[in-house]
Amino acid sequence: MPKEVRDSKYNRKEEARFTVFLFDAANHSLLHLFHAIFRAIVDTIKTIQQARRITVIGLIVNLMLSVLKFALGIVGRSQAVVADAVHSLSDMATDLLVLFGIRLWSAPADETHPYGHQRIETIITLIISIILASVAFGLGWAAVRRITGPQTCPPLSIAMLGPLVSILAKEVLFRRTRAVGKRARSSALIANAWHHRSDALSSIPALVAVGVASYFPKWIILDQIGALIVALLILKVAWNIASPALAELSERGANHEEVRHIAALVKTVPGVYAAHKIRTRWFGTGIYVDLHVQVDGTITVDAGHQIAHQVQQKLLGEGPSVADVVVHIEPYNG
Repeated sequence: MPKEVRDSKYNRKEEARFTVFLFDAANHSLLHLFHAIFRAIVDTIKTIQQARRITVIGLIVNLMLSVLKFALGIVGRSQAVVADAVHSLSDMATDLLVLFGIRLWSAPADETHPYGHQRIETIITLIISIILASVAFGLGWAAVRRITGPQTCPPLSIAMLGPLVSILAKEVLFRRTRAVGKRARSSALIANAWHHRSDALSSIPALVAVGVASYFPKWIILDQIGALIVALLILKVAWNIASPALAELSERGANHEEVRHIAALVKTVPGVYAAHKIRTRWFGTGIYVDLHVQVDGTITVDAGHQIAHQVQQKLLGEGPSVADVVVHIEPYNG
């Protein structure tokens, strides 16, 4: 067989092997990509289901605690325990808000909301804080009126059972809700978790006040003071929840350390000479970044686009909670 024929057959075999190799590699890459997308979708669905489940559990627990504390507060003649029951009722309201909001803020982006619906979560977080502040002012005003008015009968020791059960139940609920909120990176769920913690904390002065006033009737005023302390604790928690929500609605950007981290990551991308005009803002649970990147002015548009794409992928993959990146390419004049 002539050498040219043998070489031609060998080349065709090599080309066929290379084609099969490319086909297998492409199939493997596509399968890997589809698997990653599928896992991301499944994880998102699981997170949403967990958020709904823990919120429903919180709603049921708050309903039971409200009924228990109202009954024991009335029977045990304790204004502090009644105030604590009102706080649990406000927890129910925030649970309902979160349940309603999960469906809205987890919806994908659409034509009217191209950046998604995460702002709804921020608004609901702010509403939760307003409800808490309203409850705090109402309870505080009622406590001040009773402190300055004529004293009634001292509370009964049975009223202590309400805040005692509440402390145990709400601390467990706080830990579970906060864990789910962190996994979902949900400010509303985390705010609701701290609402549970505030209910547990507010039950402590109620428990102490009822305990002292029931065994030492001349200290009956402690029951009213306990109700006032509960109100002040609720007000502090309301501000802690409202502060980050207000910062986000006012277009707060990333802090200096996060911006420096973003700049440092950009400079590690091959072809990037410098980065400036880095602007950031929080949107929902992520940071939106736009920046100017300087590259060699003699490269092609396609090469500049590839560098911009690498910068985007670098920040999305390694940046501090970066959710979206817009890169402007300009020539380096240094």
